[in-house]
Amino acid sequence: MLRLRTALAAATALSLAACATPPAKLSAPQLRDDVPLAGLETATRAGWPDARWWHAYGDPQLDGLMERALRQAPDLALAQSRVQSAEQSARLAAAQMGLTVNGNAQYARQRMSEHGLIPARFLGFTWYSQADLGVQLKYDFDWWGKKRATVEAALDQAHAAGAQRSAAALALQYAVANTYFGWQADQARLALADQSLAAGGQLLHIAQLRVHQGVDLADTAEQAQAQLAQLRQMRTAIEGSARINRVVLASLLGVSPSELADLKARPLPTVAPGLPEQASLDLIARRPDIAASRWQVEAALKQADVARAQFFPDLSLTALAGLSSIDMGKLLTTGSRVFAVTPALHLPIFEGGALEANYGLSRAQIDSAVAQYRSTVLAAARDVATQALGAEQVAAQREQQQTQLAADERLLANAQARLRQGVRDGRETLAAELTLLQQRDAATQLHAQALATDLALVKALGGGYRSDIPSETASNAPSPGADHERH
Repeated sequence: MLRLRTALAAATALSLAACATPPAKLSAPQLRDDVPLAGLETATRAGWPDARWWHAYGDPQLDGLMERALRQAPDLALAQSRVQSAEQSARLAAAQMGLTVNGNAQYARQRMSEHGLIPARFLGFTWYSQADLGVQLKYDFDWWGKKRATVEAALDQAHAAGAQRSAAALALQYAVANTYFGWQADQARLALADQSLAAGGQLLHIAQLRVHQGVDLADTAEQAQAQLAQLRQMRTAIEGSARINRVVLASLLGVSPSELADLKARPLPTVAPGLPEQASLDLIARRPDIAASRWQVEAALKQADVARAQFFPDLSLTALAGLSSIDMGKLLTTGSRVFAVTPALHLPIFEGGALEANYGLSRAQIDSAVAQYRSTVLAAARDVATQALGAEQVAAQREQQQTQLAADERLLANAQARLRQGVRDGRETLAAELTLLQQRDAATQLHAQALATDLALVKALGGGYRSDIPSETASNAPSPGADHERH
């Protein structure tokens, strides 16, 4: 007996000595809390975009399209399904923590072999019944936080999926608004194109009369005909663009073009450039893609804790209480009681390098998540800066274009005055009118470009999103290129 105890003690000591050495706990990576926009000189705008930012354009028709898109768009439904899947994963991980209780009731009718280990003739029967009724309780002692870290990682993944859904919703909102205002710009340009065609037709008629009277050469009529054909070609291109925008808008809503309600032409809304104050600091919490990347970092850290906990022993306790009998009439008697208490200890002794490999993989996932976060922050800075500067550039172009437009309006007024006085014929007036219409078309295109840039800037600013990342997640911004430390 003494030798047996000594052998057991030695085996236990060797087992504990052979356990894999756990690595040191990783420290949280240093993530910057601002977007690098220092030195960007641009105008400021009042406040950040609202959650329903498209209402600021004052277009009820757009409001209806947006509500319909958010309700039935297929891409948004796919993003929502990912959120639900992540939430269910978090619930499953939480359900596996702590105490589990299972009930068991079974009845078996079995024939014993006459040639088995215990022949039936020794027992006096061949057939017998077995009835069992009981409750089993199992509790895992999560001393090293493995299950808790698993739950937290699943919750962080659910938060990341929610942020990704918000990013998908923002992308959809931007696409709907941009396509809708593109269609409205096409309608405004079509109206100008019709006026240009009318003026070009009058010029052609005058040219043909003058050629017929022998006043001008035939080339004059040919030039007027070519100009009119060019105007018709431009109108056809604009009309085609309007049709394409309508088809795209229907696809964004998840319907066929025939199911899309008739849209009415409306004036394009006015926009102004500028960034909100403290954009560099607040943008971290305003961009859903940045929030999603940050939650991915948190999830990777929790997964590393899970991998580290694998190096430590696991202790669980199982208890069983129930009734068991081969005589159904005696199943519910006190003599049929059965009890069992089973403590279990799992020691990670020889895992063939699997623990180290799993932990190394978790560290690599942290590095990847941190790199993705930094890339997302830099992309956000580039996006915001590009759209903000682009908006100011278009605003400056529109200002210069308005000066030219005002000059063309004065030229047309002068030509009309000379026509009324009989000094000149109608050709000068029609030519000035065509030039003015071309400038108005250019102004409409610049207005549409300014509106498209404003929409892109709203998207770059997060479109009203606001993350809810816990304060302990945030850390001081490191120097560019700094990596997280491992202690």
